[in-house]
Parts: sequence; C-alpha cells; structure tokens
Amino acid sequence: MNSRYGDPMSDHPTAPYAPSRIRALPSWLLGRAAARGHRLVAEALATEGMRMMHHAVLSAVAELGPVSQAELSRTVGIDPKDIVAIVNDLQQDGLVTRSPDPRDRRKNAIEISAEGTRRLRRTERLGDRANAELTAALTPDERAQLITLLTRIVTPGENAAVGESGGEAGPGEAAALREAGAPGAAGAPAGAGKPDGQACGAGQGRAG
Repeated sequence: MNSRYGDPMSDHPTAPYAPSRIRALPSWLLGRAAARGHRLVAEALATEGMRMMHHAVLSAVAELGPVSQAELSRTVGIDPKDIVAIVNDLQQDGLVTRSPDPRDRRKNAIEISAEGTRRLRRTERLGDRANAELTAALTPDERAQLITLLTRIVTPGENAAVGESGGEAGPGEAAALREAGAPGAAGAPAGAGKPDGQACGAGQGRAG
C-alpha cells in the first residue's frame, strides 16, 4: 500500500499521510504550523537575499551590539564555528562591522552598520507580513490568544511571557520563536545551535 498520500491539511501535496488521530494531536499540529511558518518566512526573507539564521543574527547584533563574537554565539545559541561563518557573510555584505573591543583589545566587537539597519527594517517588514499570512485565518484577538497559549506551552512555568507581559524573551521562549520562524526573535536566543541549512532548509541564498 502506498504510504504517501496527499494530506488535506498540508500546503505540500506529497506530505506523508497521517492518520486522523495523529492529525488531532497538538504536537502534530504545532509541528505543521511551525513548518508552514518556516516556509513562509524563509520565502519572504529570500526576496532580500537573506537566510533565516542570518536574519536572526543580524537582529541580535542590532539589539545587543557592540557585542563580542563569543557572547553573540552564546546568546543566540549558535555553535561558535557557525557564528563565525554567519558574521563573515554579514560583514562581507556590509551589514555588520568588526572593530577591536574597547573593553578587551584581544576581542572584536560586532556592530550593525547603517546598511544593515536598513536591510533589517526591510526584512522585519517581510517577516511580519509572512506571519500575518500564517495567521490570516484568525481574528486579532484570536492571534493574541494564540501567542499567549503558545508561549505558555513553550515556556512552562515561566512568568515572563511575551504574549502576557510584553517583556523580553527568555532563552527557552526565544528558541521556540526562532523555531517557528518569527522575525526579530533572536534577541535572546534563538534555537539551539543548528546550522542554517538545518534550521531553515537548504537552497536559500545567503545574506546579501
């Protein structure tokens, strides 16, 4: 028996078949929603030549800079070897600058450039539109409720919930936000050291 049927709940006609009981599970629905969010945001950012991981790092530099490469790696939860490659790409495209850290001349401080700020504004707008498309079936009140409920799911036991307090995301919350493809979610960290291809899917252009 062929195990690959068109899934009525999928954007992709060749998605694996899932029995009706599985399709009703929160874990399955959250995974599918996250996958759709990834696709929408990745496609939106690609119009600016930006990968999701590069966008997350650029957002973090804008929020934290000047920041050392080591601190940036720890904050966004990306392996140091990968953060070097991403920052190199962003610097090559003129989106960030490296200069000696005045607090420790042995280290470099990374800051967003004027062009990086302009690019970030454009990509943030693209990401916002992608997330609006993701939640287009919901009313504004339903979307706010969804964010509150998802925040409670991804950060159980934590009081600092974005949907409830509007405060800064904690590490677990920001990781979940990046997993869901939320733009600007890098500020406090973003998901757990996956290389860009794993986190966002292969075949997208690098920044710039």
